[in-house]
Amino acid sequence: MVYAIVRAGGRQEKVSVGDLVTLDRVTGQAGSTFALPALLLVDGDKVTSAAADLEKVTVTAQIVENLRGPKIVIQKFKNKTGYKKRQGHRSELTRVKITGIA
Repeated sequence: MVYAIVRAGGRQEKVSVGDLVTLDRVTGQAGSTFALPALLLVDGDKVTSAAADLEKVTVTAQIVENLRGPKIVIQKFKNKTGYKKRQGHRSELTRVKITGIA
């Protein structure tokens, strides 16, 4: 089985061909393709981690859709002082399909 560890946003993801992965927002429309930098490549028993060899490896992905994550509610409260604060946040995400590891 061939899989790769790629850098996507501030995280690392384990991907193989055909996987659907949710990443931080990537610029582009649905259907466009882009490349992800590989940090590790595993091809059966052969493991590639040298930087010189990984420069030749390309992991291509196709954007499926842009979406937003679940709402996260941040509440702060201090007793006896009348201080209350409520804030919300939704992450901008992109779902991609891995099309090739070469």
